[in-house]
Amino acid sequence: MITSQNCIQFILDDQLHTIDFSERKDLRPTTTVLNYLRSLREHKGVKEGCAEGDCGACTIVVAEPDGTGKLRYLALDSCLLFLPMIHGKQLITVENLAEKKDGQLTLHPVQQKMVDLHGSQCGYCTPGIVMSLFGLYKNHHQPSRDTAEEALTGNLCRCTGYRPIIDAAMMACVNHGEDHFTAGETRMANMLSEILQDQPNVHIETDQQKYFRPATLKEALRLRSVHPDAVMFNGATDIALRQTKKHEHFTKLLDLSGVSELNFFNEKNDSYEIGSGTTLEALRNLTERKLTVMNDMLKVFASLQIRNIATLGGNIGSASPIGDILPVLFACKASLKLASLSGERTIGIEEFITGYRSTSLLPEEIIHTIILPKPAENIILWSHKVSKRTDLDISTVSACFRMQLGADGLISDIVLAYGGMAECTKRAQAAEKSLQGAAWSPESVSRAIAQLDTDFSPISDARSGKEFRSIIARNLLIKFFNETSNIK
Repeated sequence: MITSQNCIQFILDDQLHTIDFSERKDLRPTTTVLNYLRSLREHKGVKEGCAEGDCGACTIVVAEPDGTGKLRYLALDSCLLFLPMIHGKQLITVENLAEKKDGQLTLHPVQQKMVDLHGSQCGYCTPGIVMSLFGLYKNHHQPSRDTAEEALTGNLCRCTGYRPIIDAAMMACVNHGEDHFTAGETRMANMLSEILQDQPNVHIETDQQKYFRPATLKEALRLRSVHPDAVMFNGATDIALRQTKKHEHFTKLLDLSGVSELNFFNEKNDSYEIGSGTTLEALRNLTERKLTVMNDMLKVFASLQIRNIATLGGNIGSASPIGDILPVLFACKASLKLASLSGERTIGIEEFITGYRSTSLLPEEIIHTIILPKPAENIILWSHKVSKRTDLDISTVSACFRMQLGADGLISDIVLAYGGMAECTKRAQAAEKSLQGAAWSPESVSRAIAQLDTDFSPISDARSGKEFRSIIARNLLIKFFNETSNIK
């Protein structure tokens, strides 16, 4: 049992590890798992390629109890994980995959197939690729090629070909996830559950930082009230970059990633209610048949490693002007339930986003629930993302459109929401006004396109020029029309 709140515990190399931040002056609460592993003699397989979640060279797999006595295996970018985030979890690196028994070393099936099919050249990117394959192996039996490719979109490699790697994935994942980890899974799940029972909340104070990771909503709201100045996050894919790339120092942090009460997806008669702590990968799987417009955007959102940790609430709270999910929420007319110790309030997503990376969230509040009304049968929802790469890229412009046709065939409701065209996600209100009450025709679309320059004055930056963004905005509306013009 941990007696000091300055401690975290996790499993590595099949052994219980305890880090006491009062004693380990070389470590901070915001030390990344990547940098921690690189400090260990026996875990040099993990590599730093970009330190921003783009290359996958630092991929690890984290196992956590799934509530049924088994483990859930997640491939993650260790450069985006702070050490307290692995409290009560099993940390698996490439060094753990091969089985050592009676002096003999037997490669894991994914490793053996990489060898057999010549799936690697140098050793820099290969460990991360192998760990992504291991995550695929534990989660999918005989995966489709699309599933295998999806598992590898977060791994870039300069010197090898992807075909033999994908072939290795397809040929290795045929054992229903059975391997040398399987026999000890129940024991491991019990060990991890005991850690979390002994110390559900993490509270770390050092000379330079305070880090809070509550396990319950009640404790999270209390901490939010007592420490309104703490930087709050749920996933760290954004805040970790602020530390590693912008070299920001955070003196006080509130990490909501341990609050399971914020992780849910409930279907009501007229809406979907989604917990702010729901990961984007979980949301992608949940919306495959229920809310395809959201699923379409999530398919091209970052990579599996990032979606496994990034959350819907965290994405909304960052209020990024190029956030791919926000245009979808605008078009779906989403609302947010905000919670505090004094109660709850509900606010529309458009009112919540107030400007460049700014929101109307009060200092004592957290995002609790995202409410998406179910669209009626005569409502058309459509989303699209434009970026230099299809996968693992930030959007140049993203959009989500909503259109409702009345019984007379005229447009009774229209929402044209764009990301990347202004300081925050915005609707093309002049274009919408020109379409309201009109027929869905080439003529009405042409009039709306002419209004887009009135709606937006995009900037030029490293990702795109102003003129190109304006062209994209027009072309997206044309694409929407071309794909829906036959719908009556």
